[in-house]
Amino acid sequence: MAEHIGEPSKYVHYGMTSSDLGDTALCYQMTQAQDIIIEDVRRLGRICVRRAAEFKDTLCVGRTHGIHAEPMTFGMKWAAWAQALKRAEGRLIATRTFSCAWGAISGAVGSYSNIDPFVESYVCEKLGLTPDPASTQVIARDRHAHVLAVLATVAATAEWIATEIRALQKSDTLEVEEPFMKGQKGSSAMPHKRNPITAERVCGLARVVKANAQVGFDNVALWHERDISHSSAERVVMADSFIGTDYLLGKLEWILDGLVVYPERMKANLEISRGLIYSSRVLLALVDTGMQREDAYAVVQRNAMKVWDDVQQARAGKTYRELLAEDPECPLTAEQFDAIFDPWAFLERAGVVFERAAALEF
Repeated sequence: MAEHIGEPSKYVHYGMTSSDLGDTALCYQMTQAQDIIIEDVRRLGRICVRRAAEFKDTLCVGRTHGIHAEPMTFGMKWAAWAQALKRAEGRLIATRTFSCAWGAISGAVGSYSNIDPFVESYVCEKLGLTPDPASTQVIARDRHAHVLAVLATVAATAEWIATEIRALQKSDTLEVEEPFMKGQKGSSAMPHKRNPITAERVCGLARVVKANAQVGFDNVALWHERDISHSSAERVVMADSFIGTDYLLGKLEWILDGLVVYPERMKANLEISRGLIYSSRVLLALVDTGMQREDAYAVVQRNAMKVWDDVQQARAGKTYRELLAEDPECPLTAEQFDAIFDPWAFLERAGVVFERAAALEF
């Protein structure tokens, strides 16, 4: 630089160390990159809020441990994703100020021995940064570790959403599919396949971003006032984490905005266990008749296991309701069964989930 600007070249690097320039520039880059990621998350959040309302009344089965649990609506998944993205937005905004937007032009060991603190204040003001109150020639790397940790958390949230898409796209489930473009090929060997390759890519890159956070933690402990053990690793992980997060969020946006949904398959899956998902309501109804809980549990489980065995063996058999109605120890009436085996009975209070999602602003 000095070779090309003539007389003013004597002021290039005047009183500064390389870290004064490099660390301040890196923090400035991080603020710009953070703004891009924040906008990525906001676009995703808006999609989730919109599609939560779209599928508010689309029944599906909820799963815990991968096993059918109780009825829910598909919109509830989108509402949960929207809330997670709102938290991600908050973390990113806070981290931008708390950990990204710093500058330091304090000279060797941070003592301002050859440079006036005014220069640091002037430069930081121009760049929208805050002077580090006690740099040691380098800006402390706990800030950078925090940034990488938040990016890892954002990537983990994206991975959670993409993993759910992948699980719901399995041939045995097939409640949703990521977009499949005209002319796109699935498997080179099996032309019938439509694989969730983009969701898998999101998950794979999230692993990279999460792993990079560990490098950020390792970079915090430097010898005395500074060394450069952080520098070489940082040049890889900072760029890769920001670029990778931006890329995977963009791919997730494409998936969610164009996600193909199969409500009829959701309904079929809801009923595949022949009514077992209503067992909790049967149990409560029996207790309400005055039956001891242990006795009620025995009735509920005994009949449930008969249905479960038939379902697992793909045998024709009676539904859970039919078996209960035939059980002499089950005193429930037809009217009570109608109320118990109504999927919407589980969802009388679920509206609050959608009210909260609709109130989100991205």
